[in-house]
Amino acid sequence: MALAPTTISRLFCGAALVLLTAWTPASAWVRNPAELQAILPDGATGPEGLTVGPDGNIYVTTLGFNAKGPVGGIGHLYEIAPNGTLIQQVKIKGSTSQLLGLAFHPITHALLVIDSGAGVVLQVDPQTGHSSVFMTVTGSPLLNGMTFDSSGNVYVTDSAQGIIWVVGQNGGAASVWLSGPLLTTTGTPSFGANGIVFNHDETIAYITNTGNDTVLSVPVSGGKAGTPSVFVNSINGADGIAIDASGNLWICANQNDEIVVLNPSGKAIARLGDFYGVAHGVPSGLLYPASPAFSANGRYLYVSNLALDLRLFGAAQSPTSQYDSEIRRYTISRISTKLVPISGDGSTSK
Repeated sequence: MALAPTTISRLFCGAALVLLTAWTPASAWVRNPAELQAILPDGATGPEGLTVGPDGNIYVTTLGFNAKGPVGGIGHLYEIAPNGTLIQQVKIKGSTSQLLGLAFHPITHALLVIDSGAGVVLQVDPQTGHSSVFMTVTGSPLLNGMTFDSSGNVYVTDSAQGIIWVVGQNGGAASVWLSGPLLTTTGTPSFGANGIVFNHDETIAYITNTGNDTVLSVPVSGGKAGTPSVFVNSINGADGIAIDASGNLWICANQNDEIVVLNPSGKAIARLGDFYGVAHGVPSGLLYPASPAFSANGRYLYVSNLALDLRLFGAAQSPTSQYDSEIRRYTISRISTKLVPISGDGSTSK
């Protein structure tokens, strides 16, 4: 029996609808929004380093660049309460304006701040701003990220020389823990090794390479670094990195204005936040997210928005450079750490 064209059309559309329904995923990326946590005071430059102290407060250092270019003077440290209130602004004595990573030592509780302009790590009194040199390195470094092991050793990335430096908990002259071509870059942004974190049993170190858009995996045995390999690629501008209680990695993709969350196998389980625009010189959402840190209760990830116009370094514009050039006040964002699993993923929220 021949079927009328309209009947055939209806059957075809019905079958297509069944197939489409069958292949439609139950869920997709749920982008937890990047909410405003704090606005830095007028005159502050772009925030790069960010950590959460033993008191639960947020501590932020600035890079010494605003939308117009480099700003001289000495570096500033900002202390922010969990409710977003600025507690204090401290000038770090003896520093340059170009400060990057910072963290509280897990054993001594000393606040360590990377002074990239001077090529050293400082020990800083967060109340008075008094500082002393904690760690020195050789060559022409661009010191950037920092982490610790359970013995109190301090590890610092060198984005220019492609080195991971290490020093004991009392500081001094650092030695080379790891180096190699995977830690350098010829890409854009022109920062090689950047963020660094250990897994919980300290058998793997994860290192981001910003210019190569990669996260490296380094086997560790007896405190010694093995041969690094690329763990994942294609994270656009992989910058600061943090690890949660489940071993998931939370990575700032500074050129995609998002946080990428990977499970311990390297599978993406979330993409969080986004850029929402600029109003009256203040960015909304993420704009060149640089450093992440979890709140004391683990409910939020705090993120510094560097909003760095790469044209200031002689690079071609990025897709957000024209927004970066509009920024007059810099921000810290927060993102809920409660993840919504996507189809095909058995991971649970943190």
